[in-house]
Parts: sequence; structure tokens; C-alpha cells
Amino acid sequence: MQLVIVESPAKAKTINKYLGPSYEVLASFGHVRDLPPRDGSVNPEADFAMAWEVSGDRAKQLSAIREAAKRADSVILATDPDREGEAISWHLLEWLKEKRALPKGGASRVTFNEITKSAVTRAMAAPRDLDQPLIDAYLARRALDYLVGFTLSPVLWRKLPGAKSAGRVQSVALRLVVERERDIEAHRPREYWRVEADMIAPAGQTFRARLAVLDGKKLGQFDLDNVAANAAREAIEKNGFTVRTVETKPVSRNPAPPFTTSTLQQEASRRLGFNASHTMRVAQGLYEDGRITYMRTDGVQIAAEAMHAVRDLIANDYGSSPDVLPEKPRIYTAKAKNAQEAHEAIRPTDFSRRPGRPDGDAEKLYALIWNRTVASQMASARLERTSIDLYDDDGRHGLRATGQVVITPGFLVLYSEARDEKPKDAMADDEDDEARLPRLAGGDRCASKHVAATQHFTEPPPRFSEATLVKRMEELGIGRPSTYASILTTLRDRAYVRVEKNRFHAEEKGRLVTAFLERFFARYVEYDFTAGLETQLDDVSAGDASYLELLRAFWADFQPKTAEIMEQRPSDVTAALDEYLAPFLFPETGDDSDPRLCPRCSAGRLSLKTGRFGAFVACSNYPECKYTRPFASEGGASEGPVELGADPVTAELITLRSGRFGRFVQRGEGSEGEKPARASIPKDVSITGPEDLDWAVKLLNLPRTVGTHPETGETITASIGRYGPYLAHAGKYGRLTSTADVFEIGMNAAVVNLAEAAAAKASGGRPQRGVATALAELGAHPETGVAVRVLAGRYGAYVSDGTTNATLPKGSEPADLTLAEAVVLLAARAAAAPAKKGKKPAAKKAPAKKAPAKKAAAKKPAAKKAPAKKPAADPA
Repeated sequence: MQLVIVESPAKAKTINKYLGPSYEVLASFGHVRDLPPRDGSVNPEADFAMAWEVSGDRAKQLSAIREAAKRADSVILATDPDREGEAISWHLLEWLKEKRALPKGGASRVTFNEITKSAVTRAMAAPRDLDQPLIDAYLARRALDYLVGFTLSPVLWRKLPGAKSAGRVQSVALRLVVERERDIEAHRPREYWRVEADMIAPAGQTFRARLAVLDGKKLGQFDLDNVAANAAREAIEKNGFTVRTVETKPVSRNPAPPFTTSTLQQEASRRLGFNASHTMRVAQGLYEDGRITYMRTDGVQIAAEAMHAVRDLIANDYGSSPDVLPEKPRIYTAKAKNAQEAHEAIRPTDFSRRPGRPDGDAEKLYALIWNRTVASQMASARLERTSIDLYDDDGRHGLRATGQVVITPGFLVLYSEARDEKPKDAMADDEDDEARLPRLAGGDRCASKHVAATQHFTEPPPRFSEATLVKRMEELGIGRPSTYASILTTLRDRAYVRVEKNRFHAEEKGRLVTAFLERFFARYVEYDFTAGLETQLDDVSAGDASYLELLRAFWADFQPKTAEIMEQRPSDVTAALDEYLAPFLFPETGDDSDPRLCPRCSAGRLSLKTGRFGAFVACSNYPECKYTRPFASEGGASEGPVELGADPVTAELITLRSGRFGRFVQRGEGSEGEKPARASIPKDVSITGPEDLDWAVKLLNLPRTVGTHPETGETITASIGRYGPYLAHAGKYGRLTSTADVFEIGMNAAVVNLAEAAAAKASGGRPQRGVATALAELGAHPETGVAVRVLAGRYGAYVSDGTTNATLPKGSEPADLTLAEAVVLLAARAAAAPAKKGKKPAAKKAPAKKAPAKKAAAKKPAAKKAPAKKPAADPA
């Protein structure tokens, strides 16, 4: 019997069907060992020796693997065909050796780019040894990430309160977001005018043209002001125009190559609204179902047999005309920096398996992959781009119209790549390229139907979306496609960025950390340095460089630099940051006044300070002047508290402020020894100015008395606490759904709410079986046909098929879960269940204690041996 080890139970189940009874296929559930998060896990003093530790949640899987290895003739390591997969195989082999569980037949490595029967059987017939250069590259990356994180993060904690962590690639990605935020803030809108006319062709068709020549001079973007634009408008309205030139230019548009990891993440973001993490989860399910090839790749080529299958499909479905099917197959090469192209692009494994109805996320993503791959082998689209120049009778004013016509659509009949957002003020000639123009010839007369002069302002560059940020990182050669999703997730989890309307906004913490790293560790957040390090790591994976030499060279520069900064006093670090950030924190006022002058006392100077909860700006006259403002606010500097108005009862001034825990409202300034009344602003309430005074008063007057409970005579109150809006009555509580409920709920509804809360608590706080709230209906289980649903539980959402319940992974959204992912979760939970049941019979032997003392004593040595077995399953 051969033991085959893969990563996931779904993959194990599929492969087991292909291999038959002479193989036993088990899943490791990903990595089984990692560097423990503590000092010394990587020891530079011992030539970067690494102390690995078995993950706590992998004990069961490893125990099952060890037992199966004892029965097996040999072990086949069939983890994913990339660096991480090679690393998982290496960890498994090292662990089996440590536990002396490696069969006499030893271990071999097989890889396959798709989970199909033919690919798996071919791989089994061609085993190999582990790829040591790939393992070395993994070790180098893991050590670098650990050394940067565990060396640089403590510097941040001590010198920059409120900062959480730094990372080799994470910090560079954050810098991209922060720099874009700076560009947006530095942008100063500039006015410009356009004059456009709806023209009537001789045959009666209308088309749009733009003023391009004024008084014989070609116009630039900012050449027109209000007066000139309206004068030009009047001149165009009065004059007729004659076509002077018609330029027709043939244009071809080529199809995009098949998907890589990063381009799949980009297109799924643009077209489907998926974030990178969700895209990879869905793609993982498609791969494990055998529907697509391996989804972590930066290669754009596909196998020869797949290319021929695509061409045959195109010929059958669309015809073999040269306008549809090129004479020769298209061969693609990657343009991304540091692309390794070790694997095929992401493609369907069977092109006859056409996309079905796009009912779920898996089908939507599969359709995207199928269409893109097939379109990549189709003919180019042929278009005709036309430019028409029209002049008035004296030749002083000229209009220009542009448009294009599709002659043969080629690949466009199936797929067209989505475009990234561009600034709206771009004055490009091809802005109206999609417009259709009438057939015109030189000398044709055209009249104006409607002419408009419109005012515009230049716009800042758009904030990064996931798609554009991933694209930019790939262009710069930062990180690896398989890491992009986790990098973006980390930035959000650390509260360095926030995502609004699918756009990344830099938070105060993120801006401060970036400024600190730019000021004190500039080299390590440079784009070229990070990309260069990736190139060196690629050399290691190719076997052309030593990973230990790479680590030694990096540490020789990095360690002294961190030690130097660690020795500096926090006040010196703050002073250096104050100087470095002065253009951002204290921009020029434009009236020659001092931008650092305190707006409250008009005597002190403002400077950057750091406290327990982070950075802020304060007056130098403290404690006489207690003016402060957040480190960052919209548009840079802030003018301090916003006055909302006077309290209708106390007449005290109510102000809107920002603090370390967010925005809040405050009444008055408080008396000596007493703090003023304050109230945080809930997320579902917007308070921006005096028009929101009523909301501020309501929040400051909480808790609100709802009334007296008819049974107990105790008061019921409504308020907002740490966990949201709630009701309180005699030491018991009930949750409310929104802030509005706090001010609107009446006595009857409050009594019912409290009664339901009490009943739920009495029953253990969870819904009774059979009446759990369904969050989503996923469909029928592919094997049992039973309905699979996502339900709301006491400890969060879980998926159930009526027999097995499986908790959703941390951070996943119930609405995003697909049927394929749910089946994987249920299979993993079901696979773990028998182990628990198997232990129960042993527990029933307790009554044996009634036996004579000798028998009881005889059992004691066995009890002592049980703990002795633990080290065999514990990490080395």
C-alpha cells in the first residue's frame, strides 16, 4: 500500500477515486509546522538555524498520517506544485523522519498541475526527489519575513506607540497606499473649459465634436477660460462648418493572455466585485474539484494539448475563418517583473465542460476563466478609427470628432478585458473613440444643433482598488502572486488602511508607520530594493544562489540599523518625525502666517507628540493651552473642534471632536476636577456640522428612559454601549438592532425584547434545534442530495447538511460562502468526528475501579505511560 499525502480533504477524496484501493490518500490540511512567534525561532548567531514547531491544530492529522505510514510501503508527497507545496512536503518528510515513521520504501515527490485522472496517473508514474532549491527559497523567505517582523516590530512598539507591526512586503504595499493618499491631498484642482457641439451631417445624422482650434491656434487643456469659452460657443453657433479632412486608420486589438494569479484577482475584482481572498478561496475549490488548473501561477502559457482543444472548440463554435481563428496558435510570455512562469496559466481542465448558469460565485469565476482562455486563442479584433476635422468659413475655428467602428469582432464576441479607472479630466484624443461617426467626405457642410461651454476641474489620481493595487505591486515586482491576498488582509487587520466603496484609504496608523520607516529605514521600503530581493530569492529557487549567503548579507546591514534606532530616545524619534512630516502636518497657509501657530491660544507652536494611544498634534503651551488635534484628518491639517451649537437646556456649547477612539461629541469644557460630558458617534449615525445638533443632544443625554416595566415596576432604559445599542432592566439586558431603536422603541416592544432575551439566556443562549436562523441556502450536497445551509449560531455562522455542522473559517463572510467551499468544510469536520467518538468507549472503563486493589494498582503504570507518549506527537 502506498500512502499519498495532499493538502486538503477535498483534494484527497478526488485523488483517491482516481488511484484505487492500493493507495491511501490523506490530507495534511496545509502546513503542519511553522516558526513559533517568539524570539529565537530564527537564530542568526547559529547561521540562521530555525526552530520549527508543529501547529497545534494539526495533531490529529499528523497522528493519522503516522499510523498510515506504519502500514504503508512508501510515502508519496503530492502537495501543490509550487514553492509552498514543496515546503509542505519537506516539513512532512522531516517530521516523519523525526518520529521514525518513514516506511522502508522511503518518500518520493509528485506534482500535477490539474486534478484530473490523466494528470494524476501521469504524475504517479514519474516520481522525483524533493526540489532542494525550492525548499531553500522557502526557507529564505520565511526567515526574512520572521527577521524583519520580529526585529522591526519591537522598534515600532517602543518608539511609535500605537503601531502594531511591520513586514518585508506588507510595509512596502502600505507605502503605495500612503503615497497615493499624499498625491490626492497634494492635488490642487485646476479649472479648465471645454466647448462641444452636436453637429448635423448632410444626411441628417448627429455626432459630437469638440473645439480644437481657436483663432487659428491649437488649443491646450487650460487655454480656455470662462470668457473665451463662451465667446467661442457663440461663434460656433453662428457659423457653418465644412469637413476639411477625414482620416481613417485601421486598428487591431489583441486578446489578453490566459489568467495568472494576479490578473485573475484583478478581473474578479473589476467584474465580479470579489476581493483577492475570496477569489482565491473560490479558485481553490474549482481546482480541487478538478475544473481548473493550479491557481497560483505567474505563467501565461498553456499546454499544447489544451491549446489544440481550444482551437478545435473555436472552429466548431465560431468557424475557422481567419477573422475568428488565427492560422497559428498564440504563444504568450509574461511581462510582469520577476515572473517565473514555472506553471501553466489558469485554465479549464476540460473545455467541453462549458460554464453553467452563473448562480453561484464558483460558476461566475469559472465562466470568467473559461471565456478568457478561449478568447486568448481567437483572432484579433479589427477596428477602424476615424478622425474628422471641421472648420468654419474663415478657418479660424476648428472642431474635431473621433470615433471607431468594429470591422470584425474577433475575440470580442466572447471576452473583453475590463479597464482600470482613469482620471476623469484626462484630455485624450481617444476619449470618444467608442462613438459611431456618420460617413463624411471632404467638403461636406455640417450645421451645429447645440453648442455648450462647460466648466471642469482636474481631479486627483483615484485611490487604489484591490485590482489596481495588485496590478501595481506586480508591475514593481513586489511580493509574489500567492501572497497578495494575505498582504491586503493584513493591512486591513492592522487598521493601517480601511476599505470604502472598494477603495483603500490610508489610516492614521498606516501613515505614521510609513513615515517612520521612510525616515529611519528608507532602504527597506524602497520599491527597487524589495523587487531586487525578490530577484535574489528567485535565484535561490533556480539553484543559482545560496539562501544562507542571502540571509547573511541582509542581516549584516539590517541588524545594526535596528540596533541604532532602538538606542535613540523616543523624544528624538518624535522630533525627527515632526520635521519629516512638517509639509503634511503644517502646510503653508498661503497668507505668510505661521502654519504652526496654535489656533486656540495664538502664542504656542504646534508640534507632533506621541502618547500611549498613538500620535497627535499639540500646543507647546501645555498645560495652559490644551489644544490638540489628531495626527491626520481629511485634507491634512485640522482646525480643531467643530462647533455644532448650544445645548437647548444647559446652553453649553456642543462640539464635534476626534480622539484616539474615533469621533465624538462633547458638551462644554467641564469644570475643575470634572470631565465634560462626551458621547461616541455610532457607525450608523452621521454628524458633520450644526445641522446635526439634534443627534448630538440625543447622544449626550443617554441613557433614555423608556418607561416602567408593568410587572416588576423597575425602569427600562435604552442606551449605547461597547457592543452596540441595548435595553437595560433590573440588571438584565436586551440587544437592539440600530441606534434609531434607542430613541424610538416603545414600552410594548421593549418588554417583548427583554422577555425574548431572557428566554434565550435560559436555553443556553442558542436557538433550539430545527429553528436556527438560516443565513443562506447553498443548494443540494453533490453526494447526498441533502440541502446545505449557512446558519446563525451562538458562536457565529456555521454550515450544516442536517447531520454535520462545520464552523466557518475566521474572517469569512456567510454571504460569500459557496457550495463547493461548504462541502469541503463539512468533509473536514466529518473526517475529524470519528476520532472523538473512538475515545468514548475507553472512558466507560471507569467502573473497573471497584475491582480488587491489585487490579487498580496494575492500572497505574499504564496511566503514567499515557503522558509519556505525548512527546511522540508533539513538535520537535
